[in-house]
This record gives sequence, structure tokens and C-alpha cells, in this order.
Amino acid sequence: MTVYHAAYAWLGDSVARDVRIEVANGRFVRINTGETGEVDIRLPGLVLPGLANAHSHAFHRALRGRTHGERGSFWTWREQMYRVAAELDPDRYLRLARATYAEMAMAGITAVGEFHYLHHGPDGTPYHDPNAMGHALIEAAREAGIRITLLDTLYLQSGVDGKPLEGVQRRFGDGDPQRWAERVAALSAAPHARIGAAIHSVRAVPAHLLGELAGRRPLHVHLSEQPAENEQCRAVHGCTPTELLDRHGILGPDTTAVHATHLTDQDVKALGRSGTGICMCPTTERDLADGIGRARDLADAGSPISLGSDSHAVIDPFEEARALEMDERLATRRRGRFSVAELVTAAANHASIGWEDAGTIAVGSRADLVCVRLDSVRTAGAEPEGAILAATASDVTDVIVDGRHVVAGGRHTVIDVSRALVGAIG
Repeated sequence: MTVYHAAYAWLGDSVARDVRIEVANGRFVRINTGETGEVDIRLPGLVLPGLANAHSHAFHRALRGRTHGERGSFWTWREQMYRVAAELDPDRYLRLARATYAEMAMAGITAVGEFHYLHHGPDGTPYHDPNAMGHALIEAAREAGIRITLLDTLYLQSGVDGKPLEGVQRRFGDGDPQRWAERVAALSAAPHARIGAAIHSVRAVPAHLLGELAGRRPLHVHLSEQPAENEQCRAVHGCTPTELLDRHGILGPDTTAVHATHLTDQDVKALGRSGTGICMCPTTERDLADGIGRARDLADAGSPISLGSDSHAVIDPFEEARALEMDERLATRRRGRFSVAELVTAAANHASIGWEDAGTIAVGSRADLVCVRLDSVRTAGAEPEGAILAATASDVTDVIVDGRHVVAGGRHTVIDVSRALVGAIG
């Protein structure tokens, strides 16, 4: 057993002082406030539950700081992303993902949902192990010390009109849902890994095949990230992407729609009524000039909110949470759109990636803890609760995942993360 003392800890929906936290076999077994006595480890800052990155494309980390030299759009950025995708093999992907996941651990992220579609060789031919790239991601998370949900992605066409995959996109496709399902069934899970599924988008899967994934959990899908997606869907199917997913039984509490930026009022109602989760990725959405989604409207309609770093222009769950609120302020010219408690709940939403037993400091939950400094130049003078809106990933000092100390004193306990990133990206 390991006993922690937290000067401040986020319990339920508020901060408590002097919290004694006992951990055994990777679970919280006893939590009490106001207790003194012998402890093994003191955590002097604000202790939060482990944070979840519900939407990641690990290979996009190689693009950070390299896509800003000229004007453009999401679609011009995508061409640069495809060039990176064309260069990766399983060994290099392992190194890049390992470094990226270790950076996540240092930011307080204890589990990642990896939206995985970089499946095959450069010409679309499967590797000897058809899941070599997926297994590289699972191994990368193990070495970095975090959990992973591999959201293996069905990707069959390059447009709503059925245009076939070409160029680097051939790496993404399995040809048909049967071959995709057979490959996914052969994926090897592990104690730190779960296997989920994803529909890349309504652009990438023919409408009559969408129902093939209904009932899988967790199931994720890019939704209405760009107005062009909506326009194409209306032109071909006479409805919005949300309506198309609804027709084919995809919406529901086991599904998370990623971005959901450009929605009609009816879309919002359908997503909320069905309990479909929404993963907002504010730092990527602003980096790619995608637009500001309707997070408050969706939450009020009944959709649980989670957060993701997506393209990894930034890996900082505090910035994602803060941006959720600040983007709402910009869009509505009103403050206080999300309470701090709601922001913490969104940042710690592990259920969206299938880890329902994580994301809270409570007896029986997985023993994930994140300690944030309250005496840095960013957080000094802030009330502990207010530190959520002041801190950055640089203020994380300690991260415990399933009872294992992965980050201590602001450093990863195994990986020199900066050196690993430089070596993997080149």
C-alpha cells in the first residue's frame, strides 16, 4: 500500500484540504480529509484525478511548428499531414508515439484515445503483421506509462461521392468492412490497452456501410469539422452528417462525435437526445481555423463533453479546458459558460474512451493522480480551484497512473522526453 497526502485534492466537484489517499493494487482504497499521520509521499499542490486525452493522432506531433509558414486552410494543412504519414513505418511510429505519449504523461494525461487509421504500408499493402502499426501504438503507450484505447478506424473512400482512396490514403483503407473487422479482431489488447472503433467520417465510409459499426463501443467519429463536409453530405444524401449517422443507428451513449463544430439546431438536439458524447479539441480547432463549436448548447442538450489534443499543436489539458470556456466567451460575449467543476469533468472524462473506472478520486477507482504546482509564476496567488484556469502543463509535478509514479518532480521517470521527441521527429 502507498499513502499519499495531498495539500489540496479535487474530490467530487470541489477542492478539499489535507486529504489522505491510500492506494493498493492500482486502486484507491481509502480517502479521508483532515487526517494526519505517517504518509509515504506528499503532494504539496492541487491534486486532480488523472486527465484523459480523448482524441489523438500521434503522428501529427511531427507537424508541430512546421505548418505555419504560409496561409491556407484545413485542406492545405492536410496535404502536409499526408506527407508525414507517407514516411512512417512501424519502428519509427513506435518511437514517435512513445515520445508523444510521454509528453502527454508529463502534462497530466493518464489515458489516451488514439484515433488510428495509419494501418498499412506506403502502397496500401498490409505489413506481415497487419496490425504492426496498431501494436506499435499499444507498445508506445506501455513504455510511456499511460493507458490507451486504440480506436481502430474504418476508412474506405476519399469523399462522400465514393471517390476511391489514392496516394497516401491507400495506407488507411482495408478495402471493405469485413477485412477491417477481421484485422481489428486480431489486435492484441493488454492490461493498459483497450480496443475500440472509429468511423473516420461520413466522407470516408459509404452510407450503406455505416450500420456495420453500430453497437461497437467505444465508437468515435469525426463529425462536421468543416462546412465542406456538410455541403457534400447534403449534396449526396440530402441531409447533414449528424442526420445521416442517426439514420444508421450510430448515435448513442457509446459513441463520441469529435469536433461537431458546424451543427444545425436539429443536429444539436439529435446528439443531445441520444446521449452521444462530444469531444472538443479547441487548440486544434483554432490552429486549423475550423471554427468554434457549440459546446454549451450540446452539454445542455445532454451530450457529455470530453477533450482531446488531436493534432498536438499543443499537448496541454489545462489549455484545452480553458479554451473550452474562452471560446464560448468569444462566441457569445458572455463569461462563465462552464463552471470549473464542468471543466474538470470534461478533462477527466475517461468514460468516453472506455475506462469508466477512472477519472475520479474515489474509493474503487483507478489510482490516477495529477499534482499541479500552486507556487509557479502562473499559479502563484490563485485559489486552488482557480488554478485550473491559470495552470499549464508545465505546472504538473507528479503523475501517478494505476498507482505507478510515472512523472516525479516534473520529469518522466523513464524517458528523456525532449531528446526522444527530437530523435523521433528529426
